Amino acid sequence: MAEQISELLRKNQLSVTDNRKKILELFLQSDSALAHHDIEARTKEKFDRVTVYRTLQTFMDRGIIHTIPTADNSVKYALCKDSCEQGHHHDDHVHFICSSCGTTTCLEEIHIPEIKLPRGYKTKQTEVVISGVCKLCS
Repeated sequence: MAEQISELLRKNQLSVTDNRKKILELFLQSDSALAHHDIEARTKEKFDRVTVYRTLQTFMDRGIIHTIPTADNSVKYALCKDSCEQGHHHDDHVHFICSSCGTTTCLEEIHIPEIKLPRGYKTKQTEVVISGVCKLCS
């Protein structure tokens, strides 16, 4: 996994630092989206809060992770698909939030269809968030 992480950082023209490697490893090991506090809670080392925010912003800017809105107006983050790149996210899939355990999962097999907007409107991003009970809590 260490080589995969280093390669992903280099592919996105980022320096391979310990903090970036550790945060990226958390995303690769997780089956669900992570919030800022999840990252702080799951690491043995104590990260500077600003370092985590900057790292997440850098990963978003480079197309490594994307944001998922939540009902409480906080943000969770998940790994992007391979087709994302710097400044261009292609994460047109459904996000599922379990009302029982609170996990947020990308349902990549369910794609959001193109929505025809009225003349003069341009889509920047379409987000579909479904809440319910996940398969583990059912």
